[in-house]
Amino acid sequence: MTDLMLFRQGVDGRDVELQGSTVALEVELQRRIEAGMESMLGIRFLASEYPTGPWHRGRIDTLGLDENSSPVVIEYKRGADSGVLSQAVSYLSWLDSAHHEFEALVRKVLGAEAAESIDWRRPRMVCIAAGFSHHDRVAVQRVPERIDLVLYRVFEGSLLSLLLVDSSPGSPSASSSRRNREREAAADSASAAPENPSATSVCLVPECLRDLYAEVDEALTAWGEVEVAPLRHYIAYRRLVNVASVIFRPKHEAILVYLRLDPDSVVLEEGFTRDMRGIGHLGTGDLEVRLVSAADLEKAAPLIRRAFEAA
Repeated sequence: MTDLMLFRQGVDGRDVELQGSTVALEVELQRRIEAGMESMLGIRFLASEYPTGPWHRGRIDTLGLDENSSPVVIEYKRGADSGVLSQAVSYLSWLDSAHHEFEALVRKVLGAEAAESIDWRRPRMVCIAAGFSHHDRVAVQRVPERIDLVLYRVFEGSLLSLLLVDSSPGSPSASSSRRNREREAAADSASAAPENPSATSVCLVPECLRDLYAEVDEALTAWGEVEVAPLRHYIAYRRLVNVASVIFRPKHEAILVYLRLDPDSVVLEEGFTRDMRGIGHLGTGDLEVRLVSAADLEKAAPLIRRAFEAA
């Protein structure tokens, strides 16, 4: 089983492994993650112990909305549970039938703008447990739903580790895709010539940027397990959270890459890097990197490496 090893350097200079353990009560794990889930998982909190009604007869541990505006169901297991995938599929089935109920909850907690931006194409299930079986990890690749298997461990000193051990990107359901196509059509009719048309909505990268994007994509997927998630307005490159977001600016023959990196740790260069904190923009990430050539990408390589190493 994949696990995370943590070491502390002793007084003699030798590294000593810290022994990880599990929580005594499942609710301990739930409350801790709910308190910090936006920084840990990139998910905004909506509700805890949410009832799914008489048909599904369940109670969802945590409901949220992730940084890509996808609905998220989170389930916690203190140990390992062979029924985690069947529970995940059941709750995602409830979510598919409860669009209006979920949108009302988002509107109440996060506001009307967040409710209008919900992307129903790939609702997401995050299962956080002390262990997953080999069968769980094989099965998650066979189901059409988007499911993340996350391993947790607690260590002395109140340390909590989360490790993404497997993930299924999922496939859009017909009803969800239709719903989003209607929204995109409405948006297109409101603006006949949007400045930033979604390249992914038509499954095409702007022709003038294809060669450069191929190199950008290669640079962003060179760091092990990276999920590429085509969204309505940008392409997200994610592990447990978004590490980078890519937006096309064909009018300027430029690609904007937003990295999950502290701008204060970077020497900013006008026309190349920009601090986006407090500035509204599509995609996620506080550091904007503007690429117009392979030379720019080469210069950006250390920043990309740092972002993925920290993820």
